[in-house]
Amino acid sequence: MIYRLLRPILFRLDAELAHALSINAMRCVGAVPPLAWALRRAFAAVPAQSIEVCGLRFPNAVGLAAGYDKDAIAWRGIACLGFGHVEIGTVTPRPQTGNPRPRIFRLAAERSLINRLGFPSRGADYVERRLASAARPAGLIVGVNIGKQRETPLERAAEDYASLLERFAPLADYLAVNISSPSTPGLRQLQQHEWLEPLLVELTSRRVELSTRLDRRVPLLVKLAPDLTDAELDSALEAIAGTGIDGLIATNTTTSREGLQSPHRGEEGGLSGAALTDRSTRLVRAIVERTGGKIPVVACGGVMGPADARSKLDAGASLVQLYTGLVFEGPGLVKRILDRL
Repeated sequence: MIYRLLRPILFRLDAELAHALSINAMRCVGAVPPLAWALRRAFAAVPAQSIEVCGLRFPNAVGLAAGYDKDAIAWRGIACLGFGHVEIGTVTPRPQTGNPRPRIFRLAAERSLINRLGFPSRGADYVERRLASAARPAGLIVGVNIGKQRETPLERAAEDYASLLERFAPLADYLAVNISSPSTPGLRQLQQHEWLEPLLVELTSRRVELSTRLDRRVPLLVKLAPDLTDAELDSALEAIAGTGIDGLIATNTTTSREGLQSPHRGEEGGLSGAALTDRSTRLVRAIVERTGGKIPVVACGGVMGPADARSKLDAGASLVQLYTGLVFEGPGLVKRILDRL
């Protein structure tokens, strides 16, 4: 109720400014134990059944998608909203500013966003310090979403991902390989068989060495685009099969503008939110059917309420993630979903 009163005020602000304000508010919550306690109590849901996915025990099925807390600034505060896991990033090896502003656009009537952020990141050094210096909330699963530097050519992309794997495997419960953002030029080509298979072979080989050193096996997940054709999806899944990848995240944002009426529909970038819901769910179902459910799928894209989460789980997803839903529905969304699930 309170958020519904505040939302019109927040929506008068530039979208990126509003996001920065929310990040800093959650940063304060995470740093002040009494505030964290109060927020956890306010958003406590009906106790959920834990679930094992990719060898990890998740306290519930709802997570925060990558993109909200890119630099590990606010993840401890965000966890107080009831998330079972939080995905940091996308993190790049070195700092980069991303694309010029404005680069986030609200499509209020469609309860959707278009963003062309382009992996703005304070870089691996900064994020590593943030994760290493903070106490983790009990039971929370933390993932790190990794991406290549904007100027790194595809021929050397594996070097970027491998360096981030080495850096964050000791700090993260799992790593997500982002090869599907539409706002980094050429990145989606990495979903093609000829690029994808050698990339994943390199990463899983490096993980073998790390597993001995860390005395644990860090799960690797691959994040796919919702715009893959059937043939492209088959090719990507063929490349993934046998590499030792533990799971898939479906999906990233879409470049489709089908059915949109907003004056912002012509903006370049990736579309998220309610306009992505059905497309994302269809890809989840297609992956589960093609793989026979043998590889876990984390459903991400257009989870705006309990019904959306349920439809993705019914399609075969093991977990769901949300981000844009928080913008339109507010911080109580996680509790609402968990209470209904």
